[in-house]
Amino acid sequence: QVQLVESGGGLVQAGGSLILSCAVSGRTFSGYAMGWFRQAPGKEREFVAVIRWRSGISNYADSVKGRFTVSRDYLKNMVYLQMNSLIPEDTAVYYCAARQGVTGDYTKGYGYWGQGTQVTVSS
Repeated sequence: QVQLVESGGGLVQAGGSLILSCAVSGRTFSGYAMGWFRQAPGKEREFVAVIRWRSGISNYADSVKGRFTVSRDYLKNMVYLQMNSLIPEDTAVYYCAARQGVTGDYTKGYGYWGQGTQVTVSS
């Protein structure tokens, strides 16, 4: 059974940094893409970043490009989201997700989700 468990959320001041972690287990993820999404109160869930498990190739939403970095450690079965220069608009519940297949629209098609971790950025 695939499990994704996020950690590392919290309260941070604007301009600060946080690292989110996602522990993945339950299968071999070669051929999968690992994504980060977020959902702010009253808003729809939105794509943040994705990394292909085997190649390490990544993509980002325009709103976080240059500030966030996604990475993975396939020996430890971990996915990370380094968030720098945080702004209040980054406040949301952040979710780790897994998608089978590394081609096509990487903002959709995720079949496995973690429980989410809250990130709050104060002004």
